[in-house]
Amino acid sequence: MFLWFHKLGSPKIFYRLAQRLTPWLGGITAVLLVVGLYWGLVVAPTDYEQGDSYRIIFVHVPAAWLSMFVYMIMAVSGAIVLIWRMKVTEAIMRASAPLGAWFTFLALVTGSLWGKPMWGTYWVWDARLTSELILLFLYLGFIALQNAIEDRRTAARAGAILALVGVVNIPIIHYSVEWWSTLHQGPTVSKLDTPSISLSMLAPLLVMAVAFTLYYVTVALMRARCEIIDAESNSSWVRELARQREH
Repeated sequence: MFLWFHKLGSPKIFYRLAQRLTPWLGGITAVLLVVGLYWGLVVAPTDYEQGDSYRIIFVHVPAAWLSMFVYMIMAVSGAIVLIWRMKVTEAIMRASAPLGAWFTFLALVTGSLWGKPMWGTYWVWDARLTSELILLFLYLGFIALQNAIEDRRTAARAGAILALVGVVNIPIIHYSVEWWSTLHQGPTVSKLDTPSISLSMLAPLLVMAVAFTLYYVTVALMRARCEIIDAESNSSWVRELARQREH
């Protein structure tokens, strides 16, 4: 296990593995997105209370899940950066931040569009919404920090500290509807006993969640490859790769 971890931490090995996986993951992602969107927007039944307006959950919920999941990936990567100073995890952090910011922004926008017909307003300073907005600022802060510090290794360590400090916001987002009286509805899918959502709606929602996750993995690997090439531009294996592409 440690040997596998050590090999995966090699920029050269990680780059080649990502290069092989990306086309397959991209193809699976495209298929699941098409299936999930058609299933959720066309096949799934109309909700007896919310009508067709509930269908926004097939985008909103996966985006909200990924907004937290990506930040956790960044926090774990940040811990590895501070402990082992692995260049690969530095690349993963940088590659993940813009994606996490977009997922968070999408969750906020779709949530606001759903909130207008349900709550009568696009925005309230609800605990869930406010903590999600803070998450967006954490992502933007990380991106700004990377751009503000010229030395990549120093920027990575600073970003890792920010990611680890900000991770305290994740349980606040997740449990806010249980800890405080909020307008946002409670958990429906993650309940341990029985999800309070029909299987005909749950199935396409889970398909969309997997599609969003694979989309993140696919694009993050593509971005991480670019980050690695940039960081390792003076390495012999990168120069050899450039010569191969020239021919």
